[in-house]
Amino acid sequence: MTTTDPSPTTTARTSLRLARERFLSGRPLPPGVPEEVVAAWRRARFFGVPHDLAQPPAPVTHLGESTLLDAARPVLDRIVPALAGGGVRLVLTDERLRVLWTAGDVPGLGTCTVLSEQVVGNNSAALAVRTRARAEVHGAEHFLDRWQDVCAVGVPVFGPEGGQVLGTLTAVTRLCAAGPPHPQAAFTEATVAAVETELRARAGRAERVLLDAFVRATSGPDRAVAALDGRNRLVSEAAQRLLTPELLGALEHEAAGAPDADLPDTGDRAELPEGAGCTARVTPVRLDGRTIGIVAALEPLDDPAPPARSAPPPVTLTGSSVPWRHTVGQAVRLARSQEPLLLTGERGTGKSALARELCATDSPRVVDAARDPGLDQVLSAWRPGRPLLLRHAERLAQPGVAALNSLLDQHPGIPLLITYTPGAPAGPCLQRLLDKLSARSVTLPPLRERAEDIRELLPALTPRPAPGQPPLTWTLDALRALEAYPWPGNVTELAHVVRALAEQRRRSGPVRRAELPDAVREGPAARPLSPMEHAERTAILEALRRHGGNKARAATALGIGRATLYRKLREYRR
Repeated sequence: MTTTDPSPTTTARTSLRLARERFLSGRPLPPGVPEEVVAAWRRARFFGVPHDLAQPPAPVTHLGESTLLDAARPVLDRIVPALAGGGVRLVLTDERLRVLWTAGDVPGLGTCTVLSEQVVGNNSAALAVRTRARAEVHGAEHFLDRWQDVCAVGVPVFGPEGGQVLGTLTAVTRLCAAGPPHPQAAFTEATVAAVETELRARAGRAERVLLDAFVRATSGPDRAVAALDGRNRLVSEAAQRLLTPELLGALEHEAAGAPDADLPDTGDRAELPEGAGCTARVTPVRLDGRTIGIVAALEPLDDPAPPARSAPPPVTLTGSSVPWRHTVGQAVRLARSQEPLLLTGERGTGKSALARELCATDSPRVVDAARDPGLDQVLSAWRPGRPLLLRHAERLAQPGVAALNSLLDQHPGIPLLITYTPGAPAGPCLQRLLDKLSARSVTLPPLRERAEDIRELLPALTPRPAPGQPPLTWTLDALRALEAYPWPGNVTELAHVVRALAEQRRRSGPVRRAELPDAVREGPAARPLSPMEHAERTAILEALRRHGGNKARAATALGIGRATLYRKLREYRR
């Protein structure tokens, strides 16, 4: 009699199916389940995604014109015939994971209009956006029942400068017998590379057209002109003297809506904030019949009224990216009830600042576990009803954790906000506290996952200029460097960089890429670095800057051999 032993892949797949069933029924999980898969299931449950979801809801926003789809369509049209009868579906999404285009067919897969984790749970497109790299999700790693028999590979599509994720391309097939890597991985990556090539070609043309329009508009003496397309910003010196952060924001908004607006070629008056001190006549910039941006000609008023500067929104709430708005919305909703709330995230993401905003109407009692790890005096002096903000819960000592657990057991509805930075493994008492608060927790996204918010954060983080001084502005090259940098210190690190530039620079005009710190100017490493590697790379770049790029002198200053320095630089580029 002949027997066939199950393959390791089949065995692992069966074990994962059983683990998912136990997770959905609330039973303990067996050992060996990948932590990242369990975390994805937990996120789906936290977002309220039903595992038996039949049909995801359609996006509520109008997609409008898509630069990504326009560039991708010629590439995708060439490969669609190869999908016929191949059991492969290709799905193109934008950066918000809304489906822009799909082709091919996988029996039983159904249709989907959005691939956000908040809507459909774990999937390769959402994972690719979060990790900024190729991602695969197989069978039971998905949260939805309807995707248990499919596997998918998602590849992020980067903008022309490689810093911003514009969307994803995903290939979906029936469950692969061999497991990872997905059989369509190389094909999907090659398709994305072709789309990115098309994007670079189109971006180059659009930037040249915008630059030409700006040059024509500034041909006269001392013309105050700004050219914007939502990504690029060209500002004349005369315009810098008139622009305020509020006025610049209004023009950026005008540029973002220009493709959908019917702007006359002769120019139209823009709606500016009250007290702007000038008028702006806006003309469209067009390429191949499409509006790609605007040129705004500014004229100061003869007797401008004193500018009525409204207070800028708190830095904590600044940002319009999907991850950030979702996080703030979740936190505001949970904070409406007088119950404990846990804010987690990397250092510098703004946990304490957001906590203060959430209880701004009632000043909280603030205690820092880094300074008082045992909570010796705080809990005894705290009066019921007053919000309590506990910072750095990861630094709590055993007595402090025990006291806090006891307080929550006795008063489960106290107005308590806790910030926690994951890192070292939590002890059993601290883990019990985290488990107790897990149903009412919000994770703040790191800045690298919401790089599109950096342009909004910059004016909020910049100190107010002295009277008569123009606001700090940035060249396109500098903005791209800021958006490409991974910001390990998150918003706190960005704030330090902005303040240092505002206080120390002596030249006028927009901040150039060359003025940025070495690590930011050089851009991120080609691969994710460990904290030790990141510190090493920063030290090497600083030594090279001090010694004018001379590698031999930099190596001597660092106390390493020149061959070692060359080797480390090569490793960071891989």
